[in-house]
Amino acid sequence: MGGPRFEPVRAVRAYERVVEQVEEAIESGALTPGGRLPSERELMVQFSVSRSTVREALRVLQARGLVRSRPGDPNGAEVLPFTPAALHKSMTTLARVEELSLAELVQFRMVLDSAAILLAARLRTEEQLAEMYAAVAAMRAALDAGEAGDEGADSFGAADLAFHDAVARASGNKLIEICTDVVRSIVLKLIAGRITDEPDRGALMRRSIRNHEDVVAAMRAGDGPLAARLSRKAMYDYYAGYVPERERGALRALLE
Repeated sequence: MGGPRFEPVRAVRAYERVVEQVEEAIESGALTPGGRLPSERELMVQFSVSRSTVREALRVLQARGLVRSRPGDPNGAEVLPFTPAALHKSMTTLARVEELSLAELVQFRMVLDSAAILLAARLRTEEQLAEMYAAVAAMRAALDAGEAGDEGADSFGAADLAFHDAVARASGNKLIEICTDVVRSIVLKLIAGRITDEPDRGALMRRSIRNHEDVVAAMRAGDGPLAARLSRKAMYDYYAGYVPERERGALRALLE
Protein backbone atom coordinates (compact mmCIF):
# COMPACT_ATOMS: atom_id res chain seq x y z
CA MET A 1 0.00 0.00 0.00
CA GLY A 2 1.32 3.46 -0.94
CA GLY A 3 1.49 6.63 1.11
CA PRO A 4 3.77 7.77 3.91
CA ARG A 5 5.13 5.45 6.59
CA PHE A 6 4.75 6.65 10.16
CA GLU A 7 6.87 5.84 13.19
CA PRO A 8 5.35 4.77 16.51
CA VAL A 9 5.01 7.69 18.93
CA ARG A 10 6.42 7.65 22.43
CA ALA A 11 4.20 8.59 25.32
CA VAL A 12 5.86 11.42 27.24
CA ARG A 13 5.42 11.42 30.98
CA ALA A 14 4.50 14.64 32.73
CA TYR A 15 7.76 14.84 34.70
CA GLU A 16 9.74 14.75 31.43
CA ARG A 17 7.93 17.87 30.24
CA VAL A 18 8.80 19.57 33.52
CA VAL A 19 12.45 18.59 33.10
CA GLU A 20 12.49 19.87 29.52
CA GLN A 21 11.09 23.28 30.46
CA VAL A 22 13.51 23.74 33.37
CA GLU A 23 16.44 22.71 31.16
CA GLU A 24 15.34 25.19 28.50
CA ALA A 25 15.12 27.96 31.12
CA ILE A 26 18.68 27.19 32.28
CA GLU A 27 20.03 27.02 28.73
CA SER A 28 18.38 30.32 27.78
CA GLY A 29 19.70 32.09 30.87
CA ALA A 30 16.25 32.68 32.33
CA LEU A 31 17.51 30.61 35.29
CA THR A 32 21.11 31.29 36.30
CA PRO A 33 23.54 29.49 38.64
CA GLY A 34 22.82 30.34 42.25
CA GLY A 35 19.21 31.13 41.48
CA ARG A 36 16.27 29.18 42.82
CA LEU A 37 13.39 27.35 41.24
CA PRO A 38 9.93 28.09 42.65
CA SER A 39 8.89 25.98 45.65
CA GLU A 40 7.42 22.52 45.08
CA ARG A 41 3.94 23.87 45.71
CA GLU A 42 4.40 26.70 43.23
CA LEU A 43 5.80 24.29 40.62
CA MET A 44 2.71 22.13 41.09
CA VAL A 45 0.53 25.14 40.33
CA GLN A 46 2.56 26.43 37.38
CA PHE A 47 2.86 23.03 35.68
CA SER A 48 -0.58 21.77 36.79
CA VAL A 49 0.93 18.49 37.99
CA SER A 50 1.03 16.46 41.21
CA ARG A 51 3.66 16.72 43.94
CA SER A 52 5.03 13.29 42.97
CA THR A 53 5.54 14.50 39.38
CA VAL A 54 7.42 17.59 40.60
CA ARG A 55 9.61 15.51 42.88
CA GLU A 56 10.42 13.03 40.09
CA ALA A 57 11.41 15.93 37.83
CA LEU A 58 13.64 17.38 40.56
CA ARG A 59 15.31 13.98 41.04
CA VAL A 60 16.12 13.83 37.32
CA LEU A 61 17.42 17.41 37.25
CA GLN A 62 19.58 16.73 40.30
CA ALA A 63 20.95 13.52 38.78
CA ARG A 64 21.98 15.55 35.72
CA GLY A 65 23.86 18.00 37.93
CA LEU A 66 21.60 20.92 37.04
CA VAL A 67 20.02 21.62 40.43
CA ARG A 68 20.48 20.78 44.09
CA SER A 69 17.32 19.94 46.01
CA ARG A 70 17.38 19.43 49.78
CA PRO A 71 14.58 17.48 51.48
CA GLY A 72 12.54 19.74 53.70
CA ASP A 73 14.05 22.94 52.30
CA PRO A 74 11.21 25.52 52.15
CA ASN A 75 12.99 27.26 49.27
CA GLY A 76 13.03 25.95 45.73
CA ALA A 77 15.87 23.86 44.31
CA GLU A 78 19.12 25.74 43.68
CA VAL A 79 20.41 26.03 40.11
CA LEU A 80 24.01 24.78 39.98
CA PRO A 81 26.86 26.10 37.84
CA PHE A 82 28.17 23.85 35.11
CA THR A 83 31.02 21.60 36.21
CA PRO A 84 33.11 18.99 34.38
CA ALA A 85 31.67 16.46 36.84
CA ALA A 86 28.28 16.70 35.14
CA LEU A 87 29.81 15.98 31.73
CA HIS A 88 31.89 13.18 33.22
CA LYS A 89 28.81 11.56 34.74
CA SER A 90 26.85 11.73 31.49
CA MET A 91 29.65 10.29 29.35
CA THR A 92 30.42 7.58 31.90
CA THR A 93 26.77 6.54 31.84
CA LEU A 94 26.81 6.38 28.04
CA ALA A 95 29.93 4.21 28.13
CA ARG A 96 28.44 1.88 30.73
CA VAL A 97 25.29 1.28 28.73
CA GLU A 98 27.45 0.78 25.63
CA GLU A 99 26.13 3.80 23.78
CA LEU A 100 29.78 4.85 23.54
CA SER A 101 32.29 2.12 22.65
CA LEU A 102 35.90 2.11 23.79
CA ALA A 103 36.91 2.65 20.14
CA GLU A 104 34.76 5.80 19.92
CA LEU A 105 36.17 7.13 23.18
CA VAL A 106 39.78 6.47 22.14
CA GLN A 107 39.12 7.99 18.72
CA PHE A 108 37.68 11.11 20.36
CA ARG A 109 40.68 11.32 22.65
CA MET A 110 43.02 11.10 19.65
CA VAL A 111 41.11 13.98 18.03
CA LEU A 112 41.11 16.10 21.21
CA ASP A 113 44.77 15.55 22.06
CA SER A 114 46.00 16.28 18.55
CA ALA A 115 43.88 19.46 18.42
CA ALA A 116 45.28 20.56 21.79
CA ILE A 117 48.83 19.89 20.57
CA LEU A 118 48.30 21.82 17.32
CA LEU A 119 47.11 24.84 19.28
CA ALA A 120 49.71 24.52 22.05
CA ALA A 121 52.58 24.32 19.55
CA ARG A 122 51.66 27.84 18.42
CA LEU A 123 50.25 29.40 21.57
CA ARG A 124 52.28 27.91 24.42
CA THR A 125 54.47 30.05 26.63
CA GLU A 126 57.99 29.14 27.71
CA GLU A 127 56.63 28.48 31.19
CA GLN A 128 54.08 26.02 29.83
CA LEU A 129 56.74 24.28 27.76
CA ALA A 130 58.85 23.99 30.92
CA GLU A 131 55.88 22.32 32.67
CA MET A 132 55.75 19.71 29.91
CA TYR A 133 59.48 19.01 30.19
CA ALA A 134 59.19 18.77 33.97
CA ALA A 135 56.35 16.25 33.64
CA VAL A 136 58.40 14.09 31.27
CA ALA A 137 61.36 14.30 33.67
CA ALA A 138 59.10 13.12 36.51
CA MET A 139 57.96 10.18 34.36
CA ARG A 140 61.59 9.21 33.76
CA ALA A 141 62.44 9.63 37.45
CA ALA A 142 59.65 7.21 38.39
CA LEU A 143 61.02 4.66 35.94
CA ASP A 144 64.71 5.17 36.80
CA ALA A 145 63.92 4.62 40.46
CA GLY A 146 62.87 1.10 39.53
CA GLU A 147 59.29 1.86 40.45
CA ALA A 148 57.47 -0.44 38.04
CA GLY A 149 55.25 -1.72 40.85
CA ASP A 150 51.87 -0.30 41.77
CA GLU A 151 53.29 2.67 43.70
CA GLY A 152 55.71 3.52 40.91
CA ALA A 153 52.99 3.16 38.32
CA ASP A 154 50.91 5.65 40.31
CA SER A 155 53.81 8.15 40.33
CA PHE A 156 54.35 7.62 36.62
CA GLY A 157 50.63 8.00 35.91
CA ALA A 158 50.46 11.26 37.89
CA ALA A 159 53.36 12.68 35.88
CA ASP A 160 51.76 11.56 32.61
CA LEU A 161 48.53 13.26 33.69
CA ALA A 162 50.48 16.45 34.46
CA PHE A 163 51.93 16.38 30.94
CA HIS A 164 48.57 16.11 29.20
CA ASP A 165 47.05 18.74 31.52
CA ALA A 166 49.90 21.14 30.66
CA VAL A 167 49.30 20.60 26.93
CA ALA A 168 45.54 21.11 27.30
CA ARG A 169 46.06 24.36 29.26
CA ALA A 170 48.54 25.57 26.66
CA SER A 171 45.91 25.11 23.96
CA GLY A 172 44.06 28.05 25.49
CA ASN A 173 40.69 26.35 25.00
CA LYS A 174 38.78 25.58 28.19
CA LEU A 175 36.39 23.17 26.45
CA ILE A 176 39.28 21.11 25.07
CA GLU A 177 40.80 21.09 28.56
CA ILE A 178 37.57 19.86 30.17
CA CYS A 179 36.72 17.26 27.51
CA THR A 180 40.27 15.90 27.42
CA ASP A 181 40.24 15.33 31.15
CA VAL A 182 36.81 13.69 31.10
CA VAL A 183 37.46 11.36 28.14
CA ARG A 184 40.90 10.34 29.39
CA SER A 185 39.62 9.36 32.82
CA ILE A 186 36.76 7.30 31.34
CA VAL A 187 39.07 5.46 28.93
CA LEU A 188 41.56 4.68 31.70
CA LYS A 189 38.80 3.36 33.95
CA LEU A 190 37.56 1.07 31.20
CA ILE A 191 40.98 -0.53 30.66
CA ALA A 192 42.52 -0.14 34.14
CA GLY A 193 42.45 -3.85 34.94
CA ARG A 194 44.07 -4.81 31.66
CA ILE A 195 46.89 -2.28 32.12
CA THR A 196 47.60 -3.70 35.57
CA ASP A 197 47.91 -7.19 34.05
CA GLU A 198 50.47 -6.12 31.44
CA PRO A 199 53.51 -8.43 31.77
CA ASP A 200 56.06 -5.64 31.21
CA ARG A 201 54.78 -2.32 32.40
CA GLY A 202 58.35 -1.00 32.41
CA ALA A 203 58.50 -1.36 28.61
CA LEU A 204 55.24 0.54 28.29
CA MET A 205 56.62 3.31 30.47
CA ARG A 206 59.84 3.60 28.42
CA ARG A 207 57.90 3.74 25.16
CA SER A 208 55.56 6.37 26.59
CA ILE A 209 58.49 8.53 27.70
CA ARG A 210 60.08 8.39 24.25
CA ASN A 211 56.78 9.35 22.65
CA HIS A 212 56.31 12.29 25.01
CA GLU A 213 59.87 13.47 24.38
CA ASP A 214 59.35 13.38 20.61
CA VAL A 215 56.05 15.26 20.89
CA VAL A 216 57.40 18.00 23.13
CA ALA A 217 60.51 18.40 20.92
CA ALA A 218 58.27 18.96 17.89
CA MET A 219 56.19 21.44 19.89
CA ARG A 220 59.32 23.30 20.94
CA ALA A 221 60.29 23.56 17.28
CA GLY A 222 56.82 24.92 16.52
CA ASP A 223 55.92 21.97 14.30
CA GLY A 224 52.36 21.38 15.48
CA PRO A 225 51.35 19.03 12.63
CA LEU A 226 54.30 16.73 13.35
CA ALA A 227 53.64 16.78 17.10
CA ALA A 228 49.96 15.97 16.49
CA ARG A 229 50.82 13.08 14.14
CA LEU A 230 53.25 11.64 16.66
CA SER A 231 50.65 11.91 19.40
CA ARG A 232 47.95 10.14 17.38
CA LYS A 233 50.33 7.34 16.41
CA ALA A 234 51.51 6.89 20.00
CA MET A 235 47.92 6.78 21.25
CA TYR A 236 46.99 4.25 18.58
CA ASP A 237 49.95 2.03 19.50
CA TYR A 238 49.02 2.22 23.18
CA TYR A 239 45.28 1.62 22.95
CA ALA A 240 44.71 -0.43 19.77
CA GLY A 241 45.38 -3.70 21.57
CA TYR A 242 42.51 -3.02 23.95
CA VAL A 243 40.05 -2.32 21.11
CA PRO A 244 38.37 -5.20 19.21
CA GLU A 245 40.04 -5.80 15.83
CA ARG A 246 36.83 -5.01 13.91
CA GLU A 247 36.75 -1.52 15.44
CA ARG A 248 40.40 -0.54 14.99
CA GLY A 249 39.77 0.88 11.55
CA ALA A 250 38.06 3.84 13.23
CA LEU A 251 41.37 4.60 14.95
CA ARG A 252 43.58 3.96 11.92
CA ALA A 253 41.47 6.49 9.98
CA LEU A 254 43.17 9.21 12.05
CA LEU A 255 46.69 8.06 11.16
CA GLU A 256 48.65 9.41 8.23
